[in-house]
Amino acid sequence: MVKLYVYKKCSTCIKAIKFLESKRIQFEIIPIRDCPPQIEELSLLLTKGKYSLKQLFNVSGKEYRSLNMKEVLPSLSEDEALVLLSKNGNLVKRPVLISNQHLLVGFDEDIWKEHF
Repeated sequence: MVKLYVYKKCSTCIKAIKFLESKRIQFEIIPIRDCPPQIEELSLLLTKGKYSLKQLFNVSGKEYRSLNMKEVLPSLSEDEALVLLSKNGNLVKRPVLISNQHLLVGFDEDIWKEHF
């Protein structure tokens, strides 16, 4: 099953949903603010998804700025950063798509077309 972590008012998330629907891909929508990705899922994004730790953060979000994450993030260990992301969905870049075959952060239609 495809899990799609989204924020319902996020225009990029809406585009991702429409993309998956147009491809007739079944997926489960998970509200990222209420239920952020788990540490294990975030770790998969780093290892198998080949994302950097910073790429998992919503660097343009209010929460990122209010917590001064630009200054704080470099001093955090990977484990500390993953715990922070797993507890605060506002900090996670969205949408996040996780399945047995795909690990995607953010929506870039060209990249998603390569996967689907």
